[in-house]
Amino acid sequence: MQTTSVSYYPISLREVKLKVNRKNGRRVRRKPSYPQIFLFGEDIVRVEGEIPVDLPVEQGQRFLFISHDQTILTHGLHKYPAKFFPELPRWLIKRYSNEGERVLDPFSGSGTTNVEALLNRRHSVGIDVDPFSRYLARVKTTPLNRDELELLELSRDKLLQSVLDFQPSLVGDADIPKFPYRDQWFKKEITLELAYIRKKVEELDADAGVKDFFKICFSSILRSVSNADDNCTRTVVRKKLNKEICPSDALTNFSEAVLINVPKMLEFSQRCQNAKDIFVEFPDNQDARSIKYPEDYFDLAVTSPPYANAVDYPRTHQLEIYWLGFETGSLTPLKKKHVGTESVSAADYRSLHKTAVKEADDVIAKIYKKDPRRAYIAYKYLEDMRKNLREVHKVLKRGGYYILVVGNNRIRNELFENWKYILTMAREIGFKVETYFASEIIKHFIKVPREERINTDWILVLKKSSSESSSGGC
Repeated sequence: MQTTSVSYYPISLREVKLKVNRKNGRRVRRKPSYPQIFLFGEDIVRVEGEIPVDLPVEQGQRFLFISHDQTILTHGLHKYPAKFFPELPRWLIKRYSNEGERVLDPFSGSGTTNVEALLNRRHSVGIDVDPFSRYLARVKTTPLNRDELELLELSRDKLLQSVLDFQPSLVGDADIPKFPYRDQWFKKEITLELAYIRKKVEELDADAGVKDFFKICFSSILRSVSNADDNCTRTVVRKKLNKEICPSDALTNFSEAVLINVPKMLEFSQRCQNAKDIFVEFPDNQDARSIKYPEDYFDLAVTSPPYANAVDYPRTHQLEIYWLGFETGSLTPLKKKHVGTESVSAADYRSLHKTAVKEADDVIAKIYKKDPRRAYIAYKYLEDMRKNLREVHKVLKRGGYYILVVGNNRIRNELFENWKYILTMAREIGFKVETYFASEIIKHFIKVPREERINTDWILVLKKSSSESSSGGC
């Protein structure tokens, strides 16, 4: 790529630090010293902040959980759509497991469950088919040792000074990744800046853990300096979007991300000092529908599975996937690996498919009359979830719990009640339904068509039988 004649604004590291300090000052929010629990409306219990381990829960009860911890520690390193708020898996882990036990998240996403398991001294495994998700989760759950922490602080200002002293002539064609629609997503000057930042991170004389941290800081700014809509789940350029991206934006945004995230990683690493004997794993080439761990291995499984027809994760993260080098061409093969995928062929939906769950099949038949493709997507989603339920049942210890946080959505204006269908399948497989309750959603941080929004999450608490004779079959 030829260097452009664009004028880049001179930036001082001191100015960036002052800007970050002002931002941090505005973010300070006093948290209550104890959980705030009171009735919200007629039948919703509002819980603000930390959720008490012994919170009374009745079947079918509705809660409004207000999170204060969505960006603390490594939870705040990178945006990720539809992720857990940390208090929820923290509460479930404490309530249904003990220190030193093993926790599984078969749809681990950005690793929120695994971060909380580590902080609460539980071993954990996260499974996800998406390479970017696994990479992000590994960085979020890898505390740095003392030498790495010292190197992180030493590297920070050195890296930022070299980044802000931008020299476009040092960027060659080999430094710029080639991927579909690259020049549609990024202005040429921004592409140069990003390639320069990535090059400087790679040139750091630092351990892999430190470099990986800076790469996640780099990844975290890609959407904001692209031409894509920041608030849409899918990476799209909107003609009516008045998004102004200026020269030097990538340089300053990266510098701000590093200055904000280094203290988060420092505090996280310090908090993990008492968890050096705890393991966290994100194995490659595993799938929630085929879990390659021994039978009766995990004490607890906690997850928030994808929703049918909801978030296209590869498309959402395509900029990150390309710039971090996980893919260079079409993302369709990766999309097909995901539960809830929309990448299906016409041959798949020439006829109506049934799940043997009557309530679900009735809705799928209605969808099929309007849109056979969407009907097949809904059918395949439930079949994939059935496979997951079987796999988790297999690797859970007897008496262990599988807790799913599941939302409903609308498909072609038909209400698709995922949680009810999953409960039916879980019983057939041999789980006992211990309880279920609702968590209301009051904010949507990503733009989704109103008719497709998920306004309530249902928390399903499933238990594997303690006795061998009463465990169910398929």
